[in-house]
Amino acid sequence: MATQWENFLNNLGHWQGSFTQLSPTGEQMEDRPSLLILSGLDNDRRARLTLRRFAPGANPTTDAPQDEMVREYQSFGRDVRFFENGAFSQGSIQRSPFSTFGAEFGFVSGDRRMRLVLLFAPEGHPDRFTLIREWRAGSNAGENPPLTLDSLLGTWEGEACTLYPDWRNPEFFPTTLHLQQRDRDTIEQQITFGNGPDAGAIASQGKLSGNSLEFHQGSQPTRVLLLPDGASATFPLTAKLREPFFLEAGWLIAPNHRQRLIRRYSDKGDWMSLTLVTERKVG
Repeated sequence: MATQWENFLNNLGHWQGSFTQLSPTGEQMEDRPSLLILSGLDNDRRARLTLRRFAPGANPTTDAPQDEMVREYQSFGRDVRFFENGAFSQGSIQRSPFSTFGAEFGFVSGDRRMRLVLLFAPEGHPDRFTLIREWRAGSNAGENPPLTLDSLLGTWEGEACTLYPDWRNPEFFPTTLHLQQRDRDTIEQQITFGNGPDAGAIASQGKLSGNSLEFHQGSQPTRVLLLPDGASATFPLTAKLREPFFLEAGWLIAPNHRQRLIRRYSDKGDWMSLTLVTERKVG
């Protein structure tokens, strides 16, 4: 199995893109062009990250950046995990009632990257989100269509891999997601995961509201935002203290190919695991 560092190296390259600020209901607040350069150093034993962000409407090839950040890496902390395809998540290892918390989710596919940052206020309400769409400089990679409910309806079969902060061995298990529309506004979702005696199932019903799905069953009402570039964000409307919760980002890479990253927290606010689900539409 590849090391975390080897997995990270899948992200090397010159990535042109944009940082789009979103409200928790999905409205676009600001869009800034960007250029991110991830370069390997010392035969890829170290790496340098240079991020330049520009004013809205600026031309990154001719205009000066508004800000620039440079960092070098040769290892990573326990707040981040990378999968073998380069997908990753970095974020808070503890949900605190006294500070902002959240996570970044990143996907890589060929000459494209998509990243999503979800931030929450100390009281647990969603605060601000950032959708980052990137393509390899010099490539002809195009953006995916905006995610719609119709593109998600049906049956998806997948394989999940879960990584843990304490470096225990990864876990692998099959998944099935079935999403159907009962009427104009009502959505039913069925998720199964695992097999044998450890298999589990979750059923829920939600409402379509504009560009989001709202699930209000249970103690943690949840919203799924349908976003540009085939992206989705799933999060609790309030990440309550003393209750477990999860944050999820998804990317519809092709009409029948989707990836999801799920970051789970315990009822004590501790980060527990990170799961990558790679699924294909089968019906």
